[in-house]
Amino acid sequence: MKAPPFPVLAELTAPDGASLVVRVHARPEPAAPVVVVLPAMGTAARHYTPLVRALHRRGATVVTTDLRGHGESTPVPARGVRFGYRELVEHDIGAVLDAVERAFPEAPRLLLGHSLGGQLGLVHCGLLRPRLAGVVLVASGSAWWRALGTGADPRPGGRWLVRSLLCVAGAELLGYWPGHRFGFGGRESVGVMRDWARQMRTGRYGAVGAAADYEEALRGVGLPVLAVDVEGDALAPPRAVDHLCAKLPSARVERWSYRSSDAGGRSLDHFRWIRHNGGLVERIAVWAEFPPVPAGPAPAPSGARA
Repeated sequence: MKAPPFPVLAELTAPDGASLVVRVHARPEPAAPVVVVLPAMGTAARHYTPLVRALHRRGATVVTTDLRGHGESTPVPARGVRFGYRELVEHDIGAVLDAVERAFPEAPRLLLGHSLGGQLGLVHCGLLRPRLAGVVLVASGSAWWRALGTGADPRPGGRWLVRSLLCVAGAELLGYWPGHRFGFGGRESVGVMRDWARQMRTGRYGAVGAAADYEEALRGVGLPVLAVDVEGDALAPPRAVDHLCAKLPSARVERWSYRSSDAGGRSLDHFRWIRHNGGLVERIAVWAEFPPVPAGPAPAPSGARA
């Protein structure tokens, strides 16, 4: 049986009419740390349910939302729908974090970003300086083609560069990118694909009409950051995570590698860590100093009446 969705915390509307649904799996303790999960490109928030439940068991209230155009958010990418990084960074992420702060004003709040969610979450933090206790990046690295692959085999980076150019060309032709058919990125707007391909080509973050220089904004991020690369991850290998972290000279960055041995021997990659998350959740809890989980009520003595 399919599990019911988590309760709705807020329903938000952006200045351009886009809508977001914010859901929460709340702890009963009002001061429990709050973790806001930002998904990867093309990945619906519901896919993070195993991670949400694990973080909740470890003592955190967990908030999820879909990136614009996916899951419960609108508009669905189509011809004429051209939002890009600017809308996600300057409208959507801030609206979600504001809703979380209103709901949990006394709790420490952390941003946990996977892949594109982590990259754009960092840009938002540098640009608009939300009140957060820290940022956790998991499988989130720069998409710069020279940072993909390994020193021993740089070929994957070149292949990704060619692929990015083809993706943009296809998106321009069709009016959107049908990633759900090609196995990469989900159904994406032309603007997102353009911005992603530009960063892959140049190594620099930016967006048409941006309020400020995104690279300069990253240099101003002063938060604690836990940056985690994942074994078997070809989309965010250690070099790509390091390239992203190098853009954060003012942040207090701690690097960690999540290995199969940390996950009970389970196989890992860019997405499998979401389900095989035990060692990762514990590392996040220690790094963020989650308080001990309160013990449940003692069982009633045998024969006692309720």
